[in-house]
Amino acid sequence: MTALPQPPDILSPAFAADPYPAYRVLREHYPVFYDKGTDSYLLSRYEDVARAFREPVFTTDNYAWQLEPAHGGRTLPQMSGREHSVRRALVAPAFRGRELREKFLPVIERNARELIDVFRDDAEADLVGQFATRFPINVIVDMLGLDRADHDRFHGWYASAVAFLSNLAQDPEVAAAGRRAGEELAAYLRPVLTARRAAPGDDLLSTLCTAEIEGTRMTDQDITSFVSLLLAAGGETTDKALAALFRNLLAHPDQLAAVRADRSLIPAAFAETLRYTPPVQMIMRQPAAEVALSGGTVPAGATVTCLIGSANRDERHYARPDAFDLFRTDLTTATAFSAAADHVAFSLGRHFCVGALLAKTEIEVGANQLLDAFPAMGFADDAAPTDEGVFTRGPARLRVRLTPDTGAARPAGTA
Repeated sequence: MTALPQPPDILSPAFAADPYPAYRVLREHYPVFYDKGTDSYLLSRYEDVARAFREPVFTTDNYAWQLEPAHGGRTLPQMSGREHSVRRALVAPAFRGRELREKFLPVIERNARELIDVFRDDAEADLVGQFATRFPINVIVDMLGLDRADHDRFHGWYASAVAFLSNLAQDPEVAAAGRRAGEELAAYLRPVLTARRAAPGDDLLSTLCTAEIEGTRMTDQDITSFVSLLLAAGGETTDKALAALFRNLLAHPDQLAAVRADRSLIPAAFAETLRYTPPVQMIMRQPAAEVALSGGTVPAGATVTCLIGSANRDERHYARPDAFDLFRTDLTTATAFSAAADHVAFSLGRHFCVGALLAKTEIEVGANQLLDAFPAMGFADDAAPTDEGVFTRGPARLRVRLTPDTGAARPAGTA
């Protein structure tokens, strides 16, 4: 009889270096596993993670300690019932449909172009440091109608908030820096909110100040917490997904060539990147009652860690799960950015990421402009960089050799 392998330690250096072999061990042998290091039950199979995201018995009560201190108050993911539906209805219109297309698409295009302009004629660039990590935060600051001179300040607050959320080892200095960032952001926003309420403009912050649903309007605290959440969640997903998208395509030249030839494949490449190397690797939930899952039972009130990175590589759900393939038939691009997605990178159900379509738009614009600007691109070190991080994960650097577009004329709207 073959002995069971040891359960993985998700706080170990080996796991941080490459979690996917550990995920495979968990799915096969420990699909519901109590992890002492994080004091939580690890769910690793797609079926169980999808249930934890969809079923109301799995609450977001854990966010009271996991999110609230960094964001300075209750956030949208913590809410349920009417409170959640009304608050979501207040903020959602800005992130979809005509509002996104007509008001904010030009903001996204301008920010991509300005960042690329800095290295447009360079022989090499770091697509993480010079583009991906800056792009979504700059977009959010401009959407909110805040001072563009403060882009660097917002990037610092974003980095501290993400570090707080990723602080599985509970480092007290990281926790303190996250709380301090939330306080500084709130202090920055208070006078701005007062001014926007008195004289609203055409920006997202003014929209949040004036929106009303069923007699409910957002308080200053609601808006401040939402902006903090938007910076952390909206920045991290797009930042790491954009870097991983290009790393994955550069590592698969045939698929990169296909995308260059047919830009309508960019959403499929993004969806496959979200499945293959999701930027957010895990999300917590807290069951209100005992729940029996495919691999065991979790008690009421426990913290449940949904391992997105594992669920998205589950061989029970995907063919060849460890292969990057934007042409795969078991991932539907048409639904990949909705609550009906057949991956779990944006969660599922009522707490599906409200900014998924904003992220999709940013990825499409950023990818198109980079491909337009550089007809040829390759790894500067002749090797694909590995991902870093545990809670969130992506390339820390992506050094690429570039061949700039030397054409005198470029199509309108491209860089």
